Amino acid sequence: MKVSYDEKTDTLSVVLKYNTPIAESDEDKPGVILDYDANGNLVSLEILDASNRVTEARKVDFQMTG
Repeated sequence: MKVSYDEKTDTLSVVLKYNTPIAESDEDKPGVILDYDANGNLVSLEILDASNRVTEARKVDFQMTG
């Protein structure tokens, strides 16, 4: 999984599956774009105007629970 934030476009991207062709994209809510593979599995998501929608768009905390 990869999370990236582009300051210039104020876009937060979360890629869940690498090297997977995107078959369909859907703007579920205004400014939230979901990308799906041919089997309907979520591949990635993109949040536009991220600084207004996400707490601290430049910071990511990752936790593993066991």
